[in-house]
Amino acid sequence: MTESNAAEKKVAEATHAEEQPYPSERVAWYVVGVLMVVYIFSFIDRQILSLMVGPIREDLGISETQMGLLMGPTFAIFYAIFGFPLGRLADSKSRRTIIAVGLAAWSLMTAGCGMARNYAQLAVFRLGVGVGEASLSPAAYSLITDYFRPARLATALSVYGIGIYIGSGMAFILGAVVIGFTQNSENFVLPLVGDTRPWQLVFFVISIPGLFFTVMLFTIREPVRRGMQSRIAGKGLPVSEVLAYIRLNWKTFFCHSVGFSCLSFVGYGSASWVPAFFIRLHGWERLQVGLYYGTAVIVFGTAGIVFGGYLADHLKKKGYVDAKIRVGLISAICNLPMGIGFVLVPNGYVAYFVFMLPSTFTLAMSTGVAAAAVQEMMPNPMRGQASALYLFIVNVIGLGMGPLAVALCTDYIFDKDIMMIWASLLITGATAKITAIPLLFLGLKQFRKSVERKEAWEAAHG
Repeated sequence: MTESNAAEKKVAEATHAEEQPYPSERVAWYVVGVLMVVYIFSFIDRQILSLMVGPIREDLGISETQMGLLMGPTFAIFYAIFGFPLGRLADSKSRRTIIAVGLAAWSLMTAGCGMARNYAQLAVFRLGVGVGEASLSPAAYSLITDYFRPARLATALSVYGIGIYIGSGMAFILGAVVIGFTQNSENFVLPLVGDTRPWQLVFFVISIPGLFFTVMLFTIREPVRRGMQSRIAGKGLPVSEVLAYIRLNWKTFFCHSVGFSCLSFVGYGSASWVPAFFIRLHGWERLQVGLYYGTAVIVFGTAGIVFGGYLADHLKKKGYVDAKIRVGLISAICNLPMGIGFVLVPNGYVAYFVFMLPSTFTLAMSTGVAAAAVQEMMPNPMRGQASALYLFIVNVIGLGMGPLAVALCTDYIFDKDIMMIWASLLITGATAKITAIPLLFLGLKQFRKSVERKEAWEAAHG
C-alpha cells in the first residue's frame, strides 16, 4: 500500500469514527458510575492518614512536619511524575486496562502501609500508592470524554469527581469507626503480619474492596477515539507536537492550572488538618470528628461538585464559552469568607454548621469543571497528556504543598504550638484563595482563545 493510500485510509477511518453515534446515555452513565467507584477507592486510600495523625505520630515518634510530608509530597510527587507516562499511554492504549492494573497496585500498596513498622517503610508504601493512583484520572478523563457529547461533559466529569468527596468522607467515617472500635483494644495478631496496631489494621480493611473491584473495570468497553486518524490507528502524536501545542496555549494553562491548583491547595490542606483542628481547638473526640467531617464532605462536597458541573453546562448553553473557568472563579470568591469565618469563631458547632458546610460546598464547585476545561480546550489526541500535565501541577501544588504548608506554619512560624493550627489554616487558605481569584479572572479570556485554537486544529487535522 502506498503512503497516499495509507493516508487516505486513515482519513476514512477517522471520518467513520466521527460519524459513529455516541454510546447510549445508559451505557455512558454506567461507565461513569464504575469509574466513580474506583475514584472513591483512591481517595479512601489517599485520605485515611488525616484521621490517624495522633496515633501514627505517637507510635512512630514523628513530628508535625514529617506527618505533613506523608500526607503531601511523599504521595504527590510520585503521583505527579508517573502521571506523564501513564497519561501518554492513555492516549493510545487500553484505558480500562491501565486503570485496572493501577487499582490493583495501589490497593496492594495500601495494605503494605499496614505492615509498616517505621517512618521510612510507611513513606515507601505511600510512594507506591501514589504511583498506582497516577494511572486513574488521565485515562478516566479520556474515556468519559469519548462517551459523552460536549454539552454534557462538565456534568459527567463532575459526577466522576464525586468520588473525591465520597472517598474522602468515607475515609474519615471508616477510619473513625475502626479506631473507635479498637482504641481500647490491645494490638492484633494477624496471619503472616504479626503484631498489628489499630491504625495499621485500618489500612488492611480499606485495601480489600479495591482488589475485588478490579474485575468490574473489564465490563467497560473502549469507546471510539474521536478527533484524529493517527489515534484511531493506535498511535500517539509525537511528544514534540503535544508540547508545541501546549506552549502555544501556555497562558491558558498557567492561569487555569495554577488558579485551580490554589483551590486544590486549600482543599487538601483542610482535609488533612481539619480533624486535628476540631480535636485540638474544640475538644471533639476522634470518632465524633470522623463522623461529622466525613458526613460534611460526602453530602456537601458531592452537592457542590454536581452543582458546579450543572452550572457550567447551563452557562455553556447560554453562550459562555468560558463557563468552566467562570464557575471556578465563582467558587473561589464565595469560598473566601467561609474559610476565614470557619477558623475564627470560638464555638466548634458554629464553625461546623455555619461556615464549614457551605465552605465545603463552594470549594467543591471547582473540582469537576477544572478537569472538564482541559478536555474542552485540547484536541482529542492530546487530552491524556494534557490531563497529566494538569494533574502534575494540581497535585504538586495542591496535594504536595497543601498539607505540608499547614504543618510548616505550625512547626516553624508558631514554634510547634499545635494549638495554633487555626492560624496555620487561616494563613495558608486565605493566601491561596487570594492568589486563585485574579488568575482565574485572567484565564477567562485566554481560555476562549484556546477553545478557538482547538477547533481550528481539529478542522485542519480531522
